[in-house]
Amino acid sequence: MQIIKDKKITEDHWQFVADDQDIPQTGDITVSVSRWLNDKDSFARREGQTGLRIRSTDALEDIAGDLAGMPLVELDIAMFGDGRSFSQAWLLRNRYHYRGEIRAVGNYLIDQIFYLHRTGVDAFQLDESRKPEAALAALNDFSVAYQPSVN
Repeated sequence: MQIIKDKKITEDHWQFVADDQDIPQTGDITVSVSRWLNDKDSFARREGQTGLRIRSTDALEDIAGDLAGMPLVELDIAMFGDGRSFSQAWLLRNRYHYRGEIRAVGNYLIDQIFYLHRTGVDAFQLDESRKPEAALAALNDFSVAYQPSVN
C-alpha cells in the first residue's frame, strides 16, 4: 500500500494489528490504544517498532506519557464528517509536543488533506479509491489561509 509522507508518495511498511490478532514478533506495527494500555510491557520485547492507532473517542491523556518514544500515531477517521481527528492532531503537536509521524487513516476525503496537514498530520494512508497524485496535489489546494498552521 502507498502512503504520502512528508509530501512524497512512498510505500508503507507498517501493519495494523487488530485487538483479536496475534502480535507478530517482528516488523513495524500499530495497535489500538486499549491494546497498548493493556499490554504495553510486552511490546518492548518484540523486534520492530510499535505505534498507536487512535480513534476519535480515545482520550489522548491516557497515552500522553508514552508519546515521547512513539514513532507513529495513526488517527483512525471513522467518518469524514467527524472533526475530532483534526483536534487530536493539533493537540498531539501543540499540547503534547509530539514530533513523530501522525498519519491519517480511514474514511477521510481528498478535500480534507490540506486541512489535516495544517493541524499536524504529515502522512496519509491511501486506499484504492484515492489516487496518490490527487492526494499529493491536495496538499497545495490553497495558497492563503486565515489560521496559523502547526507545520
